[in-house]
Amino acid sequence: MSEWPAGIAAKTDDNVKGATPIHLIPAQNAEAVIEELAPSAARIAAQAGFRGELGQVLPTGAGVLIGAGSGDDPFALGAGAAALGEGHYVLKTQLPGEAAYLAALSWAFGAYRFTTYRGGAPVPTLLLGKEIDTERLIREAEAASLVRDMVNTPAEEMGPEEIEAEVRKVADAHGADVEVTTGQALVDGFPLVNAVGRAATRGPRLIDLHWGPKNAPKLTIVGKGVCFDSGGLNIKGGAGMSLMKKDMGGAANALGLARMIMAAKLNIRLRLIIPAVENAISGNAFRPGDVFRSRQGMTVEISNTDAEGRLILADGLALAAEEKPDHIISLATLTGAARVALGPDLPPIYSTRDSFAERVALRSHEIADPVWPMPLWRRYDEFLKSQIADVNHASASSFAGSITAALFLNRFVPTEIPYTHLDIFAWVPAARPGHPQGGAAMGIRALFDVVSESVT
Repeated sequence: MSEWPAGIAAKTDDNVKGATPIHLIPAQNAEAVIEELAPSAARIAAQAGFRGELGQVLPTGAGVLIGAGSGDDPFALGAGAAALGEGHYVLKTQLPGEAAYLAALSWAFGAYRFTTYRGGAPVPTLLLGKEIDTERLIREAEAASLVRDMVNTPAEEMGPEEIEAEVRKVADAHGADVEVTTGQALVDGFPLVNAVGRAATRGPRLIDLHWGPKNAPKLTIVGKGVCFDSGGLNIKGGAGMSLMKKDMGGAANALGLARMIMAAKLNIRLRLIIPAVENAISGNAFRPGDVFRSRQGMTVEISNTDAEGRLILADGLALAAEEKPDHIISLATLTGAARVALGPDLPPIYSTRDSFAERVALRSHEIADPVWPMPLWRRYDEFLKSQIADVNHASASSFAGSITAALFLNRFVPTEIPYTHLDIFAWVPAARPGHPQGGAAMGIRALFDVVSESVT
């Protein structure tokens, strides 16, 4: 078993003796619940205005009170990991199976600190009993921390080469093989990846990881690795550019998912493909109106250089399809339209196999890793027509932007290969229990569970 994540430890006879008790308090009958715990705690709660609301944390002589709100957020306990000081804590509120696990996971998630550039707040430690699946918890917490660290790191220190280094670290830890394509080989073999990345001083690359038994079911994951997106010649405004270090969130999440699969030693022939680029501006930047022949052979007209992610994914998907895997999954911070439709917390999931998307969506809501099925509405393919090429890479219409992006990607995967795409935000705009502000893993726990069920 790997090391325990920050903020989590196993109960022992010694450490549990001096541990501070934690009580989850529902908002509906907070006053009565606290009064039953201890009248002194009830008085302190009344004075402090503690009403059991989600995110409220109040230390008292009877232990720490943490608001559970209406009771429908399984990550309520995570507020304590962000707010409390160092020390050992033990949850006294009895929770059934999966709810107890998610509470523990929320603490591990809430205990995350990004400390690369300055010190972080002290990390309190929750003591867990044997009823918690610690291998699962460690696997999921470590994957989430990897994603967060990568997305939170500024683009200056998380360019294409650094993404490659992160992939190699994970590969070395799990005995995977990595191949990287750069230079003229990239120009020849991955024209769209090269076109997007050629203006940057940090060279683009295609990162290709292989792991697992060769005769096992084949799963290929493709992640968008745009290390910074200026918008290219269709330059973004300052506000739109401020968070673009996170535009490699698809690559980070793809690597996090791959890490979980390898850590669990699933019977899968895993392939991870990450086209890694910076969408910069210079004299040789690609232009609106340019036409490029993709790896697949399809000619693609460029309508907007700020829709670059789908271009690099297209070449990555074409490579993935050549091996004819049993399923291809792509993850990308692809469209603002997805955020307009569903907000930052709820990524749309598209799939050529409705049953797969439905299974992922169902599981996602069971484990508080939500996604929402969206249709590959074929009539909107007409929005991608070009007068001079096989396809225009982005619709000129303001309608259905996330759907048309997914439809564009789907053109590069043959119909006989199941294909699933998640359009993620990879960022938490404002902290909430179990979700620190900043980079975020989205949908990968649900994907892992469904993939795991399929091969076990």
